[in-house]
Amino acid sequence: MTVFGFLSVAPVQEGSMAAEVAKAVAAMEEFDIEYEMTPMGTVIEAEDTGELFAAANAAHLAVDADRVSTFLKVDDKREVRQAADEKVSAVEDHLGRAARSDRDDA
Repeated sequence: MTVFGFLSVAPVQEGSMAAEVAKAVAAMEEFDIEYEMTPMGTVIEAEDTGELFAAANAAHLAVDADRVSTFLKVDDKREVRQAADEKVSAVEDHLGRAARSDRDDA
């Protein structure tokens, strides 16, 4: 996969957004993508920008609210095929450890 995206879709509302975010995530499952949700958004991998944009649009449309805020950042690697986990592994190789904090209280 060569196209990466970072997608954040949220209703503009008071209280928990979890139910609406779940709808957005479920809508993306109809597309040929890989994804990983984080607390701040979802990392998406797709073969091309068309599939990435279609999945992001479906997620946006799935949120049932009067106002929806959507942010999409795209990294289109056209010359190199690389998976998202390979990008993380490359940084971890330089760090010599996992790219996250080790919190004892977590």
